Amino acid sequence: MRISLEGFDEKIATFETASTSAEGKPVAMSSNGRVQTVTSGAFCGICRCVREGYAAVQLGGYVRVGYTGELSVGYQKLAATTGGKVTVDTTNGREYLVVDVNSTAGIAGIIL
Repeated sequence: MRISLEGFDEKIATFETASTSAEGKPVAMSSNGRVQTVTSGAFCGICRCVREGYAAVQLGGYVRVGYTGELSVGYQKLAATTGGKVTVDTTNGREYLVVDVNSTAGIAGIIL
């Protein structure tokens, strides 16, 4: 890709988290002020950092994530799936803008 969207409209919030949360993985709210890594269904953001029981979660802007299945650019309904990745899920997914897809690496750039 010849352009860079890194940092575009980036919004990051800090939440409490379980020790199982991992950087680069989709997370969802698990209780008041707390997130956890999810392997199915809708997600609220992507975990960017975990430290001492807290997670920095990107809730907006451009982020690169691993994906499985068939993915194309444009608006897609995405949901979390096993392996800390995302996949197209027209039933349980939430709509995000997919701006680039690297099918060889299995990584997509999306705007949350």
